Amino acid sequence: MTGLSRTLLDLASILSRERLEAVLNEAEVLGLTDHIPVHTLLERYPRRPGTVTLRAILDDARRARGVTRQELERRFARVLAATDLPRPHRNADVAVAGRFFEVDCLWRAQRLIVELDGGYVHGTWRTSERDRERDRLLIADGWRVIRVTWRQLRDDAPAVVADLRRMLRQ
Repeated sequence: MTGLSRTLLDLASILSRERLEAVLNEAEVLGLTDHIPVHTLLERYPRRPGTVTLRAILDDARRARGVTRQELERRFARVLAATDLPRPHRNADVAVAGRFFEVDCLWRAQRLIVELDGGYVHGTWRTSERDRERDRLLIADGWRVIRVTWRQLRDDAPAVVADLRRMLRQ
């Protein structure tokens, strides 16, 4: 019988990065832990097949969790500055169903809201519940809400811009 960390190390040698990320996500969702941390095994077996990929996934996740709200907002502003898209109102208030919500980015005329989701806050179950309730209320009131993560801005900014461009035209 193998522990979780050893199983992850073994899977890293045979799975694609995408599948390995899915396995790590599932372990996190299920709250699985091991008495030997994965990082310990990565140090112990630095040349084992798959360690580069596993280390990269774990490092990416750690960096994303450490991204502050300000860093995320600055990155999004830089992405937008390189385009001809109109600039949003930042940290704007929207009234819905007798409640006020502060949204990260707002294009009022197009009824479009972009929420910038970093792992620093949006990774807890309580925040996730609150975010989904807020999204539901905003959407029911005719707003379009999209959520953009640090990874999406870092790795796939052109796709984010293309989606925004389509949504702002509507």
